Amino acid sequence: MKALVTTDSPDCALRLDAVAEPEPLPTQALVTVSAVAVNRGELTAIGELPPGARLGRDVAGTVLRAAADGSGPAAGTRVVGLADGDGWAERVAIDTRRLARLPDTVDWAAAAALPVAGLTALYSLQRAGRLLGRTVLITGAGGGVGRAAVQLASAAGAHVIAWVGSADREHGLAELGADVVAVYGTDPEEPVDILLDSCGGDVLTQAFRPVVAGGSVVAFGNTAGAELRLPRDWGRARPGVSLHYVFLIDEIARHDVAHDLVFLLQLVVEERLDPQVALVASWTDPEPVLRGLGRRSVNGKAVLAL
Repeated sequence: MKALVTTDSPDCALRLDAVAEPEPLPTQALVTVSAVAVNRGELTAIGELPPGARLGRDVAGTVLRAAADGSGPAAGTRVVGLADGDGWAERVAIDTRRLARLPDTVDWAAAAALPVAGLTALYSLQRAGRLLGRTVLITGAGGGVGRAAVQLASAAGAHVIAWVGSADREHGLAELGADVVAVYGTDPEEPVDILLDSCGGDVLTQAFRPVVAGGSVVAFGNTAGAELRLPRDWGRARPGVSLHYVFLIDEIARHDVAHDLVFLLQLVVEERLDPQVALVASWTDPEPVLRGLGRRSVNGKAVLAL
């Protein structure tokens, strides 16, 4: 079968190559892939992995062979799931605990855009605690996780402030439920109860300043690749403030991922959550997707269709 693998190109390119067929464990279903999503973390990994390495976690497709232990969806079922980093392929084995039936009304691209972004946003907000009536500041709000977090926080009754890196990244955020949309460093007019940060570096330092005593700070990324820097009075001026880090691959061991995917899909069906697919390209030519993500010109999720 074919799969996208890394190359030794200095441009961090991918190529289609022949790879071995997956050999599912008893708890895994074999899925024929129809669409996959590319995340910024994977974009970074492309340049760090040796030639021939596999990637990919967001997968939407059809069960070709059900799990041998009888768990999960039957053969022929449309599904969405979280792969083990080998999802950019014609076929992939996925644990049924990370696989959910895909409603007929949700298309392949929207489904593929959902797992990593939706679950990261969901688990980050759950870690933050109560949302109703609280003010939530979300940095990196123009990306896939940020746009999902804006929608989920708004739906839960929060007052949402969406921070982005430039005016070009503001597109559509107000329509998704953001009460305030601003570029990094804009002082909020109200105290912040919850900070969700994906940026790190100076953006995290700036966003931390309006957090109130007893507030929650949840980091789920560090796109700046910088050391953690907090204001000098970070604790003294905010007694009781809590700091958390959410790493999806760690979180899935503690959550019922299949159940959570069903929950997110139901929100999509009810038009209460838009996966925000901004770019779809063929997997035979992934360069437009890689280039768009690299330039931060994709306001939402980028998907490769098989």
